[in-house]
Amino acid sequence: MAGIVLVHGLWSDGSSWLRVIAELCALGHNPVAAQLGLETFDDDVASVRRTLATVEGPVLLAGWSYGGVVIGEAAREIGREAGSAALGKVGALAYVAGFAPAEGESVDGLSRRHPGSLIPRHVVVAGAYTYIDRAHFGEVIAHELPAESAAVGAAVQKLTRIGLDRVAVGRPAWLDLPCHYLLTTDDRAVPPALQREMAARMGADVTEIDSSHAPLLTRPREVAAFLDKACGSLPPGG
Repeated sequence: MAGIVLVHGLWSDGSSWLRVIAELCALGHNPVAAQLGLETFDDDVASVRRTLATVEGPVLLAGWSYGGVVIGEAAREIGREAGSAALGKVGALAYVAGFAPAEGESVDGLSRRHPGSLIPRHVVVAGAYTYIDRAHFGEVIAHELPAESAAVGAAVQKLTRIGLDRVAVGRPAWLDLPCHYLLTTDDRAVPPALQREMAARMGADVTEIDSSHAPLLTRPREVAAFLDKACGSLPPGG
């Protein structure tokens, strides 16, 4: 089956994909989750490229939330210098409530286009980093989670360096690759109207799900089914 590289969002790490990974393995796929440092955008892109280098292609590269910004850069063919063997290996992109900025845009700029996100209300600044107010983590990210699970998510969230959401991206890979978008219609972090706008201009194949911002936590089987379908657009090879 297919190689799949999964990229997490802000205030999280690769274990966010844990339940989706189990479902994908059951479907016969070979998923791997990248681990982002959430310190600088360039380092996050480099981390995804290092992970891609460990997976046989062609690969489905999937990004959740901020991870969407990262995959749009990580999959871009920029040369064959040392360490870039992964470049050109990505056959398709999949976005799970993901940000997909065009050239010159940033997450911060996109976030201002539509009202409705609870992030500005509940983000906490701690020195040079941010996190989501632990008492409101579930409300913002995954309101369907039981309180106990939401508390765990709040407790393990990863601090994010201020400024990651302000980086203006270059020419994104979604201009050149097949794209798939899982649109979360009950999202309180990334407004569905913004998701719909980004998916439309990418020409993405859109699947809608009645979910919060984190269906990978609350609806893993459906996320895995979405990714399994997206693998159908990968070119033959291995």
